[in-house]
Amino acid sequence: MHAMQYRVTLPADYDMEIIRRRVRTKGHLLDDFAGLGLKAYGIRERGTDGSPVNQYAPFYLWADQEGMNRFLTGDGFRGVVRDFGRPTVHTWQGLYHRPGPAADRVPDSFTQRATPLPEGVDVATAVADALAAHAESATADGVHTTALGLDPRGWGLVHFTLWAGPVPESAGGARFRVLHLSAPGTDRLGAGRQW
Repeated sequence: MHAMQYRVTLPADYDMEIIRRRVRTKGHLLDDFAGLGLKAYGIRERGTDGSPVNQYAPFYLWADQEGMNRFLTGDGFRGVVRDFGRPTVHTWQGLYHRPGPAADRVPDSFTQRATPLPEGVDVATAVADALAAHAESATADGVHTTALGLDPRGWGLVHFTLWAGPVPESAGGARFRVLHLSAPGTDRLGAGRQW
């Protein structure tokens, strides 16, 4: 499993209905994309849920690297580059994925929290602690799906959780509204699997 995200930050007065319309008309195109576990079409709007910016920020869980590479070099990502410029794409090695108790419902938001692993922190211990905490949080009410990834380049963890209901204040991190979910291969992500 590989986690991936790019964020397109938009002007403060940008009409976010343009992004909503884009997702309504094109979101379904990845509903059966080979190699994709799931894609949450996320947005943040300035002044909503504490967001300081307008952003289009989809989050992906890839079942295999081949599918991720095919997407990044294909027509879908070319459209993003054409319309917004080429964004920086962040990737994480997948450590854990699990559907939650609300996996049968449509998610309406996701949270994303980054945890740095500074010099001097034992990475193996930090990962083990994060896996234990993540496995426990995956059982919380309203959790649709949760995943944990490692960035060995910048040494940090990413905690990603899709929610099918109100996000608890304790979730922390940035909050995104989900406009559409493409999930053709969640069964290939290995539920509860530690990678």
